[in-house]
Amino acid sequence: MAQASQITKSKSRKNSAYKNLMSIHWWMFNCYIIVFIVGSFMSRLPREVFGRNLLYDFHKSLGVLTMALLTWRILTLLQVWWKKYTKRLPKYSSQWMQKVALHTSLYIFMCAVPISGFFFSNSFKNNNVRFFGITLPDLFPQNSELVDLGRNIHFWLAYTFLAFIILHAIDQFKVVKGFLRRITKRKIKPS
Repeated sequence: MAQASQITKSKSRKNSAYKNLMSIHWWMFNCYIIVFIVGSFMSRLPREVFGRNLLYDFHKSLGVLTMALLTWRILTLLQVWWKKYTKRLPKYSSQWMQKVALHTSLYIFMCAVPISGFFFSNSFKNNNVRFFGITLPDLFPQNSELVDLGRNIHFWLAYTFLAFIILHAIDQFKVVKGFLRRITKRKIKPS
């Protein structure tokens, strides 16, 4: 009897870590959707438009938040992997390798896009990245000659990342379909 409860606890811990990982995944998904929409909108606004700087600060704040969530996500992912692969190694196949390659690319973009945003912002002006009003230390020195390079790197990395997100959504179509079904049910469900 004690052994059965121990097995149940072990399984719930695995599921708990995986559930945490998926929870972080969807939080990051929501942040990225907002970051992409705000970034696309604000970059087209003329400099003199009221509120443009507030949109930039909000965009940068969410970028910093995604970096914090990414750190938490990686630590949780390592925990899930440790529990999963210490007992049994994965079955190496071309499908498994493709999934690993796609997810590795996504993680690289999750890190590279915000860092390129820091590079762009810091090149433009010192103390130019705020996290919901708190000015963060510069990662890169101000250098007006690198502003266009920073803008281009951030733009192309962001839209390449978006293309990889779309590939991931296609690869995980069943999961996306279930997610959309749950959202639809929440909106339709009477209070």
